[in-house]
Amino acid sequence: MDPRHAPLFEPIRVGPKTFRNRFYVAPHCSGLGVEYPGAQAYLRGMRAEGGWAAVNTEYCAVDPESDDSPWVQARLLDERDEANLRLMVERVHEFDALAGVQLVYMGADHTGYVTRLPAGGPSQVASAMSGHSCYAMDKSDIRRIQQSYVAAAIRARNVGFDLIQVAAREGFSLPLQFLWRYWNHRTDEYGGSLENRTRFWRETLEQVREAVGDDCAIVAGFCLDSFNDTSDRAFKVSDDGVGVVELLDDIVDLWDMQVGHLEDDVSSSRFFEPFWQRGYIEQVRPYAKKPIAAVGRFTDPELMARAVGDGVIDIIGAARPAISDPFIPIKIQEGRAEDIRECIGCNMCVSRFNNGGGRIVCTQNATVGEEYRRGWHPERFNTSDRAEEPILIIGAGPAGMECARVLGERGFEAVHLAEADAEIGGHVNWVSQLPGLRTWRRVVEYREAQLAKMSNVTVLTGKHFDLEDVLDYGASTVIVATGASWDRTGTSPLTHVPVAGADAYPTMVFTPEDVMLEKRAVDADRVLVYDCDGYFMGSSLAQKLAIEGKKVTLVTPADQVGSYLFHTDEGGHVMHALLDLGVELVTSHTLDGIEPGTVTGHNVYHSAKEISWSVDAVVLVTQRRSRNDLYEQLTAAPDRLRSAEINQVLRIGDCVEPRVIAEAVFDGHRLGREIDTPDPATPLPFIREQRILGWREEDYDGILRHVLPLTPVSRTSLR
Repeated sequence: MDPRHAPLFEPIRVGPKTFRNRFYVAPHCSGLGVEYPGAQAYLRGMRAEGGWAAVNTEYCAVDPESDDSPWVQARLLDERDEANLRLMVERVHEFDALAGVQLVYMGADHTGYVTRLPAGGPSQVASAMSGHSCYAMDKSDIRRIQQSYVAAAIRARNVGFDLIQVAAREGFSLPLQFLWRYWNHRTDEYGGSLENRTRFWRETLEQVREAVGDDCAIVAGFCLDSFNDTSDRAFKVSDDGVGVVELLDDIVDLWDMQVGHLEDDVSSSRFFEPFWQRGYIEQVRPYAKKPIAAVGRFTDPELMARAVGDGVIDIIGAARPAISDPFIPIKIQEGRAEDIRECIGCNMCVSRFNNGGGRIVCTQNATVGEEYRRGWHPERFNTSDRAEEPILIIGAGPAGMECARVLGERGFEAVHLAEADAEIGGHVNWVSQLPGLRTWRRVVEYREAQLAKMSNVTVLTGKHFDLEDVLDYGASTVIVATGASWDRTGTSPLTHVPVAGADAYPTMVFTPEDVMLEKRAVDADRVLVYDCDGYFMGSSLAQKLAIEGKKVTLVTPADQVGSYLFHTDEGGHVMHALLDLGVELVTSHTLDGIEPGTVTGHNVYHSAKEISWSVDAVVLVTQRRSRNDLYEQLTAAPDRLRSAEINQVLRIGDCVEPRVIAEAVFDGHRLGREIDTPDPATPLPFIREQRILGWREEDYDGILRHVLPLTPVSRTSLR
């Protein structure tokens, strides 16, 4: 270990518990809750195995009124929830880590879609997040919900949790709603002054502490500042944040601090540097005698060591970095920082949850969420009895790189990864040159570094393979990973037909590749970007062109620019950036035709509402099409494949179906794991964690034996 990093591995006392080092997995959503207890246990347990001293659940409901379905919470409402969360605690404890639970009551941010119950808040204020209102709690309601916190805390202690967090964090917690004047309009002893607004949280913390005694450490999850709120009801660290810490420091064992609304707290790398929260925490540090943990998208050991060494925080908190690489602490401790699979801050993990509680994914780590149901371990790979068979992978984009890496880890003796371009990386190489996306380059850099260490993987660049090249190469397995390209015709998911004139004026119409690879420079003053994709590409190109001084109009058939960006919590920041640059935003319109100097279109809800734009160039961001010509040529010639002793031809990534980078990486990873199965093109079955009426316990044995435990655990408990 680098001696500069030694402070990160010093134990620290937190109330009645001791952290064995300074690494703490902060509460974060997974889409697993108590519905998928095996997946939950293995997901959290993998971080414990990776060296984190403490590992938390996601937000955990204390009362049926806290329902915010379809988003997936954990729960501690009855013995069934206890039984399912106990698996997580046991798994975390198996690796000598502490297990933490974050107790919440959603208040106004509830939905009630499952329970159909109303929820209370300090005042009747509607939530911008859920669109729901709440009832104004009277004092009997306050006492009742405080008892729900107490009951859940007792259940948590009985399950074996070491840390109990009572959260006052933006987006899902009643204590914060009492703290912030935006929510709290009361005039009794629970409203008005800061001391009064803090009263609900203090009483709840005191009652929870009394209920669990010295068995658990009490954690205060605290949003220090409402960040971009400029109203007179804003909650500011210099006043309110400092005051709350002064009022509550005596009754907590650990502060888990964050800043801002969800889109700020889960800060995209496009707009926030790592540990941008430092200045906020420094303001309350003199008033907090208890240890402070905080997140900051920490991936660099040097930044971590400075944050702890300077005394700004005592414990490194992480959510996304631990998703991307559960083994960060061990890699730092072993002096292998170069092997850290760094989070790129793309927030694809966040987007799945924001879409309505989807299961967790990661662009960098294909194994996250698959630890239990597929038996995948991020650092361990089984060897193959077919390792001597030579494998050729054509295309070194995200899918090809990841597949080669996994095959190399599994010990295949002759893996050749071929790329037509001068460097590996595929479209990530130019995507990472878009404004704010530099960290996305880590997708390439991590895999490039790992492949360079493998003597059994050969990387060939600047080599284009056609059908004859493949047949002559001598591989027994060929994997085609040739990616996808943006459509040049303007065909979109909305119209399913080309835009008239799109292919008639090549000096006026561009694709994203044309713009970024400089095959044809956009020598125009007025540019229209037509975005039917709805993710980052259209808005990023508009931003790039506007920065270059062009007058840009961004047109989309959707009702919102970059609708998926609001799932990644980037949408508001992207809109702000585009408006600052003077980009004209036109929603709910589709293009009909392109002619020199003019583009015509109409409103998607009223075809008679026609419109035209005077522009010099058009960039079509409509849809991508798979480059699968080589795959089709190979599979159309089975006799020639047999003559060349090619046993199987497979395809992965965008050349199967254009998808986000995370899914391309997953596709390559899965094939690398399963390439020696009887039919590797068909994924192996996985554990669904679904109880079937009429099934017996022994009916599950075959499933459990088929895919599971890479590490010892009781199969009985996992049922």
